Amino acid sequence: MILAPLRGLTRQLRRFHRTEAGTATIEFALVIPVALLIFMASMESGLYMVRQTMMERGLDLSLRDFRLGRMASMNHDQIRDSICDRIPLIGNCRAELKVWMQPLDTETWKFNLNAVYCGDRNDPLRQPLTGQTDTGASHQLMLIRVCMLQNPIFPSTGFSLRLRADSATGDYELSTSTVVVNEPRGPGED
Repeated sequence: MILAPLRGLTRQLRRFHRTEAGTATIEFALVIPVALLIFMASMESGLYMVRQTMMERGLDLSLRDFRLGRMASMNHDQIRDSICDRIPLIGNCRAELKVWMQPLDTETWKFNLNAVYCGDRNDPLRQPLTGQTDTGASHQLMLIRVCMLQNPIFPSTGFSLRLRADSATGDYELSTSTVVVNEPRGPGED
């Protein structure tokens, strides 16, 4: 009595084992998540590189105007506005971009890197610093650093997870720096 239902079950299992229906679905289900993850990570890294390059280009063009004398002076708002005018792909630039400018001591080559602060970088949350500028004197070597926080498109991809993020917003930091020499100023401008 018990053997008859077991024989029927055994036959059905053999038939199920031999059939090839649904094999493409299994392959699809295994491959698509990996392909989508690679696609999303490449989109995220591409946008990150475009934003980074645009920010560097905006800083270089702004400082070029200063070196050529098209910009009479440099302060935080002037540099920020000049950079933001040149980077169209970064939204809310004037509110997000922070500029630090400080003279470099050419004898010791020491400068304060801790002053630059865009987000908490996963440290204990503290109040963000605003950009600070010290315009220096004529013929002085100036270090200029800019940074901003940007939203990731796909925050759960491997690329986004490896970026240092602000723990309050999840945004990642874009930053760049350059060195410029203050042009000679006319009498009474120092």
